[in-house]
Amino acid sequence: MAGYSGPKNKIAKRFNVNLWGRSVSPLGTKNTPSRGRKKSDFALQLEEKQKLRYFYGGIRERQFKRYFKEAKRQGGNIGNNFLTLLEKRLDVAVYRLNIAVTIFAARQFVSHGHILVNGKRVNIPSYSLKDGDEISVKEKSRSLPLIQSHINEPERSIPPYVFIDSQTLTGKFERLPEREEISYPFQLNEALVIEFYSK
Repeated sequence: MAGYSGPKNKIAKRFNVNLWGRSVSPLGTKNTPSRGRKKSDFALQLEEKQKLRYFYGGIRERQFKRYFKEAKRQGGNIGNNFLTLLEKRLDVAVYRLNIAVTIFAARQFVSHGHILVNGKRVNIPSYSLKDGDEISVKEKSRSLPLIQSHINEPERSIPPYVFIDSQTLTGKFERLPEREEISYPFQLNEALVIEFYSK
C-alpha cells in the first residue's frame, strides 16, 4: 500500500517535533514546548499513534492496524512485537541501512525496483524480511546520485540488527531488533499506541 505523499513539513509542525530527525526540519534540531489546554488521554494516544505511523512513512491506517493485530496475536510484549513488525518492512530496512536519506525515498527505491532481496528484485515496500535476508541495490542503480550522496555522508548511525558494505551496497537484515536498539528522533511511548488500539 502507498504511504503519505503530502507535505512533510506540515506533519512535523502538526506534532511540533523533528519527526524524522533531519537537520533540514522546519523545527531545526529542537522541539519547542506545546501550549494550550491539557490534552485528553484519547488525544495523547491518538497523537502518539500518528507520530509513529508518520515516522514509518505514513503507512495507511488499515495496514498499520493490521500490524497491531498481528503483534497482539503473537503474544508476549505487544509493544515490542508491534515495533519489530514495522522494522521488518523492506522499506524500513533500506532506510535504516542509510541507502536512502528518508523513509519516503526508501519506499520509492523499493517501488521502482532498485532493491534486491537475496538477489531477486522486490518492489513491495511492506515486504517482511526474515533473519539473514540479504538486501542489495541493483547494480545498474548503484550510481544513482541520491544513493551515493547519502551513503558517503550519512545522517544516521546504522543499528546493530542490520549491516551494510558501503562499497558494494549489499546489506543484511541480521536479526530481529531488541526494543532498546530501535531508535527514534523523538521520545516514543508505544504504550499509548497500544492503549489506542486496545479500546
